Amino acid sequence: MKRKVSLNRLARYEGNVPRYTSYPTAVQFDNNVGFRAYKQWLQAFPQDEPVSLYIHVPFCDELCKFCACNTQVVHQANVRIVYGDFLCEELRRLAVLLKTRRQVNFIHFGGGTPTTLPIEAMKKVMSAIRTLFLIQDCADISIELDPRHISKDYLDLLSLLGVTRVSIGVQDIAPEVQRACGRIQNFELIADCIERVRQKNIKSVNCDLIYGLPNQTAVSVRNTIKAIATLKPDRLAVFGYAHVPWKFKRQTLLEGEVLPNPAERFEQRQIIDDVLKHEGYHVIGFDHYALPHDSMSKAVSHHTLHRNFQGYTVDNAKALLGVGASSISILPQGIVQNQPSSLAYQKIMQKPDILPIARGVERTVEDLFRWEIIERLMCDLQIDLQKVINQYKQEPSLLGEFQEKLRPFEEDGMIIIHNYVVKVTEKGRPFLRNIAVIFDVYYRVAPHRHAQAI
Repeated sequence: MKRKVSLNRLARYEGNVPRYTSYPTAVQFDNNVGFRAYKQWLQAFPQDEPVSLYIHVPFCDELCKFCACNTQVVHQANVRIVYGDFLCEELRRLAVLLKTRRQVNFIHFGGGTPTTLPIEAMKKVMSAIRTLFLIQDCADISIELDPRHISKDYLDLLSLLGVTRVSIGVQDIAPEVQRACGRIQNFELIADCIERVRQKNIKSVNCDLIYGLPNQTAVSVRNTIKAIATLKPDRLAVFGYAHVPWKFKRQTLLEGEVLPNPAERFEQRQIIDDVLKHEGYHVIGFDHYALPHDSMSKAVSHHTLHRNFQGYTVDNAKALLGVGASSISILPQGIVQNQPSSLAYQKIMQKPDILPIARGVERTVEDLFRWEIIERLMCDLQIDLQKVINQYKQEPSLLGEFQEKLRPFEEDGMIIIHNYVVKVTEKGRPFLRNIAVIFDVYYRVAPHRHAQAI
């Protein structure tokens, strides 16, 4: 009976909705918002405020068919070295616009596979960051790794550069799933990579898992999550596979494979949730898990968790500056994205004294108000609507409007509303994105705009 109720809810709320790693979401980005606006925002950013850095490396050694990241297979070392030089130059231009040497508490290298940057190129990038910015002693410096392509020398380098956390792509360890996805890495390889990372005194390990992949079953998912839990990663990010072949052509290679249906996807998600809770992990929002000692677990208890384009984060900086092709920068005044292709990025970077912005969106007071609601719901699973309306000086009539739109969720037991305080129940947690849509004034139902809700 319990499964039947869950499937009934699933039928009502399945669909395509934003992941809400920003607001407005990337769908609202516009070509008319570019470098000029970004320059003004950077120059106006208070000099005593810290910034965070995201460095994007759009190269991989092998192509994963399921991937929805901005990346390409590039083997030529000279191409990677030149790209690293452009990263250093973009960092320099950012520092000039910021006027003073800014404090940095969070640096994340993402991709692609950041470790495709040759060792000397990575050294140069980190040297540029340390020269141009004030990296704090307690800074969180994280990087994504491909366990199939990480050498001993590179792990030695990461330790020397002060990396504090690595993120390892696992997805699923079942051979039939890996063959379909084009990512072959057995459990022993993953375990060995994690062991080698820990031997280098890199204190935190994150594993990425995906459900809803081709040929995935409840059995393969259970086997994967039980095996990975024995390695005790400090955090896990558990994503539903986003099948968006209209956006990433490589995913058309999967269309002959068997993708789990919505009910099967939901069951896979629930299996992962049950196993990780049993293994002592805390649930973070709707798709992350962390051990009790981890800073993310502590942020949940202190209501200091946040969201950005990396997902859930403990970073509370008001400015996240993206560097590299396709990277996204977030400031209070707005959001911008760099040129998405590495070729277009490098072409713009050959011009002096500009940044390679492709598009963006300015944020209004109403945008910040709605983001406050969405982010706190996604992070804290509750929001005092009366308080936030007063804080942002919005129309009191919105209280009634929001309450009416939330009524179906209340009737389904997904939320509880009392004195305009909205609390998401455990039953509602998997549907956080659906609940957040209520507060998104830009949202339009369209199959080719967002990923599946569950």
